[in-house]
Amino acid sequence: MTRIAWVVLVPLAVLTLVGLVVLWPSGAPAATERSSAVEYDGVVLSVSEEACPPTVPDPAAQCGTVSVRIDTPEGSRDVEAPLSGNPGAPDLEAGDEVVVAAAETPDGFLYGVVDHQRGTGLVVLLAALAVALLVFGRWRGLSALVGLAITFVALFVFIVPAVIGGESPVLVALVGASFVTLSVLYLTHGVSLTTTVAVMGTMASLGLTAALSELAVGALRLTGVTDDISTAVATNYGVDTRGLLVASTIIGSVGVLDDVTVTQAATVAEVGRANPTYRFTELYGAGSRVGRSHIASVVNTIVLAYAGSSLPLLVLVVADNGSLTGAATTQLISQEVVRSAVATIGLIAAVPLTTALAALATRTAPTTTPTAHDDGRSGGPSDTDPTGPADDRPHPTTRREAREAREASGH
Repeated sequence: MTRIAWVVLVPLAVLTLVGLVVLWPSGAPAATERSSAVEYDGVVLSVSEEACPPTVPDPAAQCGTVSVRIDTPEGSRDVEAPLSGNPGAPDLEAGDEVVVAAAETPDGFLYGVVDHQRGTGLVVLLAALAVALLVFGRWRGLSALVGLAITFVALFVFIVPAVIGGESPVLVALVGASFVTLSVLYLTHGVSLTTTVAVMGTMASLGLTAALSELAVGALRLTGVTDDISTAVATNYGVDTRGLLVASTIIGSVGVLDDVTVTQAATVAEVGRANPTYRFTELYGAGSRVGRSHIASVVNTIVLAYAGSSLPLLVLVVADNGSLTGAATTQLISQEVVRSAVATIGLIAAVPLTTALAALATRTAPTTTPTAHDDGRSGGPSDTDPTGPADDRPHPTTRREAREAREASGH
């Protein structure tokens, strides 16, 4: 099984590397339309509020003007900007660090406060995440942080620039997802047969997810254009929004698939170590029972994750339509249903695929093969058995030998 695993994984790794080279973005993407506004960092000096017009629905909205000191390449400058009171407009007070947009017009520059600066707060939040991972996860937490960094690099250095540069979103997503799977799983869980089984199960399920997503999007005639953002992506950058919809399903499935496949592979390996006389069918049955329980909880996670990411749009569609049945057939809702359903089918398929591979690997591999959560270490003393690790003691390999061993020990 080890030899078969590497025979499968090496070509996949080579194809992923070739895909990265061929699809790698060659330069900065160029939009067909760009805003003429320039953004500057600034600090609010004062706020002059006045009554909002009747057209502003929110009674707590801010209207009037705000004085801001902005930092430009020529130096600091004090400017005045209006407070529109529109939904989503920042609530300002003196001392706030903000982002100011400046647009040149025939009558001079117009300024507007578009958002708060959040750099410091985000750094603090990410630092808290890193500390929590390191304190509770220790070396595993450190490897998880490195894996998270690799994922962000794959997204913002390869996947997004390549899509904007005109490459097929589906191919880019498959190559990027394969790269993340191959690198992050081995980094986080160590180089072992269990991790290799998890990688194989993840890759097979990703291929199935991509195929089903293509079929579903085509059959339901979804375009991927559902709001101003997707319209701007298609208009300004010429991105294939239909392919982008399929790509989003593939990328969104990777994290959940990794969780399921690693759990299944590690569970079967541990059952095999604890019950050396178990055959393939018994290992597969034990692993499948764990997998069914895992799937029952993870499926709800997928649906809620997709629904939560587009909750404002869902509220708008249902409120405007007035009928839940009618809203469900709109392209916006159908798009989320497709992503949730396809990702769930791929997730369900990952359980029997990975469980079967893990059961086969456990029964054909040496019993001393470390599992994914052994951290790649073996041979140290056991925490529960002072005589040493369980793998250092001979295991009965057949039912007859197991019975003879029990008789010899007086049991």
